[in-house]
Amino acid sequence: MKKSAERNINRIRSQHPCFGSPGNKARIHLPVCPACNIECGFCRRSLNGDENRPGVSSAILKPAEAVGQVDATLRVCGELSVVGVAGPGDSLVGDGMFESLRAVGRAHPALLKCISTNGLLLNERADELIELGIDTLTVTVNAVDPDILSRIVLSVSYRGVRYEGNEGARILIENQLAGIRAMAKAGTVIKVNTVLIPGVNGAHIKEVAETVASAGAMLYNIIPLIPQYVFVDFREPSCEEIDLARREAEKYIDVFRHCQHCRADAIGIPGVSDYAAEVFRERAETVFSHG
Repeated sequence: MKKSAERNINRIRSQHPCFGSPGNKARIHLPVCPACNIECGFCRRSLNGDENRPGVSSAILKPAEAVGQVDATLRVCGELSVVGVAGPGDSLVGDGMFESLRAVGRAHPALLKCISTNGLLLNERADELIELGIDTLTVTVNAVDPDILSRIVLSVSYRGVRYEGNEGARILIENQLAGIRAMAKAGTVIKVNTVLIPGVNGAHIKEVAETVASAGAMLYNIIPLIPQYVFVDFREPSCEEIDLARREAEKYIDVFRHCQHCRADAIGIPGVSDYAAEVFRERAETVFSHG
């Protein structure tokens, strides 16, 4: 229940660098989920070793390789406390995340298990996540008004059907909030990410924060837009706009202020150390697909 999450939050904050750790704890992101079921105007997934942003990985791992990658990380990074899956697609598309974290949990039960998701399948797969025993969950919620979200999310592929416009946005919002409620009820510590896009959802942050807090999220992270893809000609939000959005949001929910725009194969202490080049081997290119 929510009280369980409240009891867990101090332990999570001390161990998880993306939930409040003081900069001495490391995480590994296992890039085992290449496919995504929504298309966002700011997202361009890629396989490369250069860009430092979400949606990028040098390679795709097979679930059978997950424990080996964690073992290799522990040999060079004793500060490792969290094993997460953050793409480069969505962690709930397919079973790669479940197979990977189930194996890692058996091999290294002391490590926190964390996933990031767009939330489209969160409500449907909540029971599986609860059985898996994930410790922390991050859901990207960029708007709770379909009119606004339809400007950000170009399409939603749900149960074999591709939706666009307000219909797709409505389906995504409903599933996100229902999933957050279900996971919060089970005691999972939940953080919500919102990509701040000036002129699109900047004035909407307060409503998003209030809504997700009411659903059971405990932490809120505002991520400045990286102009690319459909939003390539948009500007990044200013420091003043980010600060204002954070001050509006923290009226309803605790705000996280140390996001590093991490890659889907990040390893180490965010902003301090990077062990990815040592741990991940070169792998064949994998074809991405929406849906």
